[in-house]
Amino acid sequence: MTALLEMKQNIKGFYGKHEIYLLPVLKFVLALVYFMWINRTLGFSAALNSIFVVLILSLLCAILPGNGIVMLGFVLIIGHCYALAREVAVFALVLIILMLILFLRFSPSANLALIFTPIGFVLNVPAAVPLGSGLLGGPLTAAPAASGVILTYFMKMVHEQASVLQNEDTEIAQKLKVILDGLMKNQEMWITVVAFVIVILLVYLLRTRSMDYAWRIAIIVGVITYVSIMLAGGLFLDMELSMVSLIISAVVAAVLGVIFEFFAFGGDYTRTENLEFEDDDYYYYVKAVPKASVGTSVRQIKKINGTPQEELLPPVGEKPLVSEEPTASQEEIDFEKKLEESLKDL
Repeated sequence: MTALLEMKQNIKGFYGKHEIYLLPVLKFVLALVYFMWINRTLGFSAALNSIFVVLILSLLCAILPGNGIVMLGFVLIIGHCYALAREVAVFALVLIILMLILFLRFSPSANLALIFTPIGFVLNVPAAVPLGSGLLGGPLTAAPAASGVILTYFMKMVHEQASVLQNEDTEIAQKLKVILDGLMKNQEMWITVVAFVIVILLVYLLRTRSMDYAWRIAIIVGVITYVSIMLAGGLFLDMELSMVSLIISAVVAAVLGVIFEFFAFGGDYTRTENLEFEDDDYYYYVKAVPKASVGTSVRQIKKINGTPQEELLPPVGEKPLVSEEPTASQEEIDFEKKLEESLKDL
């Protein structure tokens, strides 16, 4: 455990020292992964599929705020939908505007959850997104996470119905009906949205309580709640659900939750202190949980160079420097003794 705590402090210290360089790199990597997923899922525009376009947009996101990745991702989605069919692009634009007006404008600092949601689905660990959002974010994170679920299923539906939507002989009303049915009647999407929102709110509620091991309790309850909701949806709504994938996703999410708890919280409940204060109007009861930490040893190597003997000797023809202190003569010493004897006689 001591080695893990030292590693945690070293990582935090390294990031704090080089944050100005590491943060743009992390945003670049996140944007690159997100944009490549959009191109792989849609990929109807040859110009936007170019790796040079993706790299330029990712480099631009490295210097922009976090919401820049979200906005440029919206532009890519609309561009691919326009290459497929104008009606699809208009529908995508309306859907994105509704998300911005109804949900995303209330949580500008948590909109990165919208980016991590499709990445979680790609890695087959969607349960990690609501669990991590509840542990590291707040209740407002539920809005971008739910929007990410809707956007993910919308893009999958467009990819699956591309042949119908791209057909020029298909009427506009028929295309809109295909899109609306693909969203509104998608029971798997809506049950996933419900699971995401409930897990985020429940995990946030539990991990902010003052009880011991609140984070770990929130992780366990969150994972069980997600699995229960998805199983209930698969049972009562006749959803096609893979039990193996669901269990693996829950286990991986729990492991990631423990890692988040270790780095973001890391409280040592064995040294908990309950304190009491009071003033003229109130009594204050405070529970203090110290952070688990360990003193890291910093090794410093000092170089000691011995002074050559030749440097200590004086130059040829000069006398060595000797510190001479003034000494009293014998006559002065005898005079002082006589003076002391005379004073004693008096």
